[in-house]
Amino acid sequence: MNKLFKFVLATASAVLFGAALAQAQDVQWSYKVNDLGKNTYEVVFNAEIEDTWHMYDLGPYDMMGPNPTVITFENVEGATLEGTPVEVSEPIVTYDDIFAMEIGYYEKQASFSQKFVVTDASAKLTGYIEWMVCNDVGCSPLQYWDFEIDVDSDSAAAASTSASATSGKSMWGVILSAILWGFAALLTPCVFPMVPMTVSFFIKGSGNKALGRFRAFMYGLFIVLLYTVPIVAIILITRWIGGDAVTADIFNWLATHWLPNIIFFIVFMIFAASFFGAFEITISSKLVNKTDSKSDKAGLGGIFFMALTLVLVSFSCTGPIVGGVLIESISGGNFWQPIVTMLAFSIAFALPFTLLALFPSLLEKLPKSGGWLNSVKVVLGFIELALGLKFLSVADQTYHWGLLDREIYLALWIAIFTLLGFYLLGKLKFKHDSDLKFISVGRLVLAIFVFAFVVYMIPGMWGAPLKGLSGYMPPIQTQDFVLTAGSGAVSTTSTQSGTSMTTATGETKKYADFLSPLPYGIDGYYHYGQAMEAAIAQDKPLFIDFTGHGCVNCREMEQRVWSDPEVQRLLREEFVVVSLYGDDKKNVPEEDWVTLPNGKVLKGLGRINSHFLAEKYGVNAQPAYIIVNHEGTPLMPVRGYDLDVQGYIKFLNDGIAAFKAQQQ
Repeated sequence: MNKLFKFVLATASAVLFGAALAQAQDVQWSYKVNDLGKNTYEVVFNAEIEDTWHMYDLGPYDMMGPNPTVITFENVEGATLEGTPVEVSEPIVTYDDIFAMEIGYYEKQASFSQKFVVTDASAKLTGYIEWMVCNDVGCSPLQYWDFEIDVDSDSAAAASTSASATSGKSMWGVILSAILWGFAALLTPCVFPMVPMTVSFFIKGSGNKALGRFRAFMYGLFIVLLYTVPIVAIILITRWIGGDAVTADIFNWLATHWLPNIIFFIVFMIFAASFFGAFEITISSKLVNKTDSKSDKAGLGGIFFMALTLVLVSFSCTGPIVGGVLIESISGGNFWQPIVTMLAFSIAFALPFTLLALFPSLLEKLPKSGGWLNSVKVVLGFIELALGLKFLSVADQTYHWGLLDREIYLALWIAIFTLLGFYLLGKLKFKHDSDLKFISVGRLVLAIFVFAFVVYMIPGMWGAPLKGLSGYMPPIQTQDFVLTAGSGAVSTTSTQSGTSMTTATGETKKYADFLSPLPYGIDGYYHYGQAMEAAIAQDKPLFIDFTGHGCVNCREMEQRVWSDPEVQRLLREEFVVVSLYGDDKKNVPEEDWVTLPNGKVLKGLGRINSHFLAEKYGVNAQPAYIIVNHEGTPLMPVRGYDLDVQGYIKFLNDGIAAFKAQQQ
């Protein structure tokens, strides 16, 4: 009877707290399909559990116990399940006073798997997962998550996602950049003169305030749609035709292959030349005139054509900027990123026009058109010139051409921004510039900042880390020489890095002949097998650095976190380090090729490493840092991009402690 009372008490607690917890996102589910060979597959369900909550294991428990996590397959087509779902991660098992029995539960994360044999190439599995979470206060009601697994596409996506995850700038960083470019586009000579036309158009209907507000809102909305809908259509059509796996492959190719990166580089150079006044990128005047003639119509049609006229007329200035925003977002590897960033750009671009349509009197407070508009355009040209080098650098690093090492890249940036500073001071003049009789305070302040930026970059020529630019610069390992700290002596990067070409047994380190040395005097490996042998021989844990040549966040982690002396000491003294590049294009010797269950052979180092990390550790993003024991089992949760130095040191120390505890 007492046991029944406790069960009723726990159930009542769930009911009382249910309303408050129903909307809580306490568990996030995802799954991955692994091809085990011989038509056998495994689906792994991963649960991310919010802090302070715990989720029960698979049980089973009797009616007086808690609600276990239940994985139900409602429909299985073209496949046969092997056994029942099993727990991949080990639950915490303890005696629970409320339920008066031993129970198992998970905190933070949990994984479950189900094996199945495919009998049809178009196999599909559908079902749901039900679970309950509790904390010290009460329990949530049962929650559900439906899943639909397409074995063919999901297993292909699992293999390709890792290759597509070369992290560039974070999503928020790209969005912020797009917003700034959207506002910058307003100050170009093709766009700013459109402001009076906008005001005069909307003054016509200013008698009805409600109608005026609606027309202004629709005008801004049409501008946003005209910029965003085309890129949305392209991406959705691509996904519809080929699915996520094909779209991911396309974006991975765009981000890492030499051909699109060289094309992007050339496009940026053309855009820069256009901004400098070499030529104009224009839309057919016939099309513009035809569109403008339709803007006089009443109703939404006229407003739409007014917005379309603005987009077309301003194309010669916004085209290079839009192209730059799209190229930068595509390089991030996330196929939703171009949609979000173009939405951010277009909202920033449309917002001032919408406000002026709402409040035409604001026009009087704006500066008048003049030569300063062309100056803005030229400044943007310098910026496009500098940013375009990033794409050449990605191709150069990925294919080991040796064209654009760090000091050459820096020298070009120093030259570009020095010329920009002289331009702001009136020492350089371009084709469409007006005569500059005196320097305004604004230009002087901007010139000071530009020259200060140049001074900041100069020490980088001798190996200064330049942490603020770590995401854009080639890795410091590519620099031919650095000034050794403390001694004032100049030494080559290979000597300074400490990375040797041979193992302790005299064996040549695989891939050390074409990959850059590890930074900061860290002696590392580039092949998992060789590194594991060294870790066993030295009785140290293995530290896996999943990185990439084109990975902006990897460079930032190296410059901002690995530059810490304590981090360097721990990596040098307490670990064997292996850097696995996920985007290197070089084919490795045949003995290192990997044959997939479907017969496909992986020959490139990047694809081999990406496949290995995805299959063994479920990792598909760079950077990723994994501490493993001599069996290759992770000792700590995988750590990704996080600039918290003290948190990183704790991660390393906790990994060392976990390794030593296992060795006892």
